[in-house]
Amino acid sequence: MIQPPEIIRVSKSRVSCDGSGDIPAALGHPRVFLEIDEHGYVDCGYCDRRFVLIGGVADTPDAGDRPDIASGASL
Repeated sequence: MIQPPEIIRVSKSRVSCDGSGDIPAALGHPRVFLEIDEHGYVDCGYCDRRFVLIGGVADTPDAGDRPDIASGASL
């Protein structure tokens, strides 16, 4: 069974991800900047973390069940 994405709730629509968290940043991935659009969330194309805008349309208990959105990703 596929694990649901790690969901991180954020207060700003522009976020960055380097894959770190519980691991040192050197073991993560290149830092990318992501923009949350009208869907209310965006997924990191490297590590599949899902960033959900607090109070946005996707800020619901089923946020992990929505389709992947990696648009807005930039290096």
